[in-house]
Amino acid sequence: MTKIKFCGMRRPEDIEAANEILPDFIGFILAPKFWRYIPLDTVKNLASMADPKIKRVGVFVDNPESDVLEALKSGAVDMAQLHGGEDEEYIKKIQRAASKPVIKAFKITCAEDIKKASESPADLILLDAGTGTGERFDWSLIKNIGRDFILAGGLNPENVREAVERFHPYAVDLSSGIETDKVKDPEKMRAVAEAVRQKH
Repeated sequence: MTKIKFCGMRRPEDIEAANEILPDFIGFILAPKFWRYIPLDTVKNLASMADPKIKRVGVFVDNPESDVLEALKSGAVDMAQLHGGEDEEYIKKIQRAASKPVIKAFKITCAEDIKKASESPADLILLDAGTGTGERFDWSLIKNIGRDFILAGGLNPENVREAVERFHPYAVDLSSGIETDKVKDPEKMRAVAEAVRQKH
């Protein structure tokens, strides 16, 4: 069964909705240049409200390694998602120092990007069109990956079922696709969960 990740949680109401729906993962943006960013203290508060069944992911974009390690070691998040130009050495350092899983996101524009993603030392790879752009990349590039992957970019309640049926990803990751006017929309969150969890 494909897992569900809701990203860009920012308010107590977002966590309440997630606790009702029980996605497998929720994500918090800890990269200061992005509008969904919230500071680590806020993440700690929101993460403490989340149902223990939900894994909490800290999302970083070219942050200093110390930021990532602080968040992981504080217990606020269970795993790190790296969305910038972090290289293999950076990934391995985080894995060694924190002993927590690392997701590495890759912007997919050509077959070479898929090859690069499939060879990453990260525990999980995420295929995306960019960094939270809400756009979809060319899905025809998804082939010969040979490992579990998370699918992101331009997913919404209308197309997430098709994505699951075509590619059987390990997980789907949504942020703008579950928002209305830049605020998480519980109805869209529910619709995505229902679409993904329909019996295959």
